[in-house]
Amino acid sequence: MNLPIDKLITEVKMAKGSDIHLVCGLPPRMRVDGRLTDIPGTEPLTAKDCEEYARQLAGEEYETMAAIGELDLARTFPGNIRCRINLFRQQETVSAAIRLLAETIPNLDNLGLPPAVHTLPSLNRGIVLVTGETGSGKSTTLAAMLDRINHTENAHIITLEDPIEYVYTPDRCIINQREIGTDTRCYADGLRATLREDPDVILIGEMRDLDTIETALTAAETGHLVFATLHTNSAPEAIDRMVDVFPEGRQRQIRLQLSTTLMAVLSQQLLPRREKGRVAACELMIVTPAIRNLIREGKTPQIVSALATSAAEGSLTMDNCLIQLCRSRTITAETACKAARDPEYVKRSTHF
Repeated sequence: MNLPIDKLITEVKMAKGSDIHLVCGLPPRMRVDGRLTDIPGTEPLTAKDCEEYARQLAGEEYETMAAIGELDLARTFPGNIRCRINLFRQQETVSAAIRLLAETIPNLDNLGLPPAVHTLPSLNRGIVLVTGETGSGKSTTLAAMLDRINHTENAHIITLEDPIEYVYTPDRCIINQREIGTDTRCYADGLRATLREDPDVILIGEMRDLDTIETALTAAETGHLVFATLHTNSAPEAIDRMVDVFPEGRQRQIRLQLSTTLMAVLSQQLLPRREKGRVAACELMIVTPAIRNLIREGKTPQIVSALATSAAEGSLTMDNCLIQLCRSRTITAETACKAARDPEYVKRSTHF
């Protein structure tokens, strides 16, 4: 007999798991320190089990999932455990992926990010991007930066999220959190409306399409500070991803807008520590005048070398971050080489 969903989530929380996967024919599984393992004391799930879990998770929204085949939502379970949930149909059964979020928004100082990241919440305007694959800690980093603003500035923060993950407690700031599909139809509509709501800081959960990117650029040009995420693995890739969304005839104009509004790109991945737990490995691009020129001229491949020579401004390449983590014995040399952009360079630099 498998546990009710709230008990299952509590068990995984106690085991310091980050995710739960419910799939027909398999026991419930959890991800701990990046690795999937069966949840102790559970049995393989039947199609009926999966449907029952989905009903418990979705509540009144179950019929929406049943009709369209997938559903994103967030819920808080007993013990103040907040989860981001994705339900989806596969092979005529329901599966679920559940991400357990931190109970409280972590302090920016405790995330092990490059020192220059701590200056980003004090910017007055422009775009700050946090990039990385799913599960790389983007939402946590953004929440920590916004919460720093919340405790240090008198500002109006508006977030657009799908779904709302971390819930902020207003301190010095006014905070409005809007959920896509519930509070507004889509990112583009919500963002256009946001510009009429007197914001100082805007969080865009994900830059998904041309309209969203275009409106974000406009927001930054008109004096707002915009935080957003992209699913790319490096700073130069983030620039190309944003430009390539637009028709060729508009790309020069978009590069020009990006060159004046982009302030920083933080690209991160979560890696297993040498002992237990995981650690963030980061690439940080602080946009210098030299990098602005490269963006404007469409020379993004040259940004990699520009990053390596702009350490004085706070920039850090992913490979140099991995070398630092390896030399401090936080991660193994094998982990560093697997995560590297240039494995040979990292291997040479960590061979001691």
